[in-house]
Amino acid sequence: MKKLILIALAFVSIQAVAQDQRRLKAKEGRKAKMDMRHDLTAEEMATISTKKMTLALDLTEKQQVQVKEVMLAQAETMKAKRSEREEMKKEKGEKKVSKEEHVKMLNKRLDDQIAMKKKMKSILTSEQYEKWENMQGRRQHKNKGKHKDKSKH
Repeated sequence: MKKLILIALAFVSIQAVAQDQRRLKAKEGRKAKMDMRHDLTAEEMATISTKKMTLALDLTEKQQVQVKEVMLAQAETMKAKRSEREEMKKEKGEKKVSKEEHVKMLNKRLDDQIAMKKKMKSILTSEQYEKWENMQGRRQHKNKGKHKDKSKH
């Protein structure tokens, strides 16, 4: 009986260690993907996003050109914001942004999202737009979990 309990205990501890290692590998993989995305140019990011949308939404040639223009503008904006945030971190250190700055950034982001929706609605068919909306909802839901994880560490 003691041997059986000892074997069960050993098995459970091995499982726990294996899960931790899997979690670490997954975290490293995500970090590597993030680093790779940071190295992409705005043009590359727009091309990749357009191709993914073409596969998911079955875009026409004309739609692909229009979507790529929108994605390129968005990618350039994202690159500019990222470098701006990095500069802000260097200047301020680890200080948090003020409430007014936070509200201003939030409003700007929401305005950008509204503009993006309008542009996509004018480019896509109603069926494609609906599918794109679902894709955006899943992405935002997935990202909410990532932000919560960051705050825990």
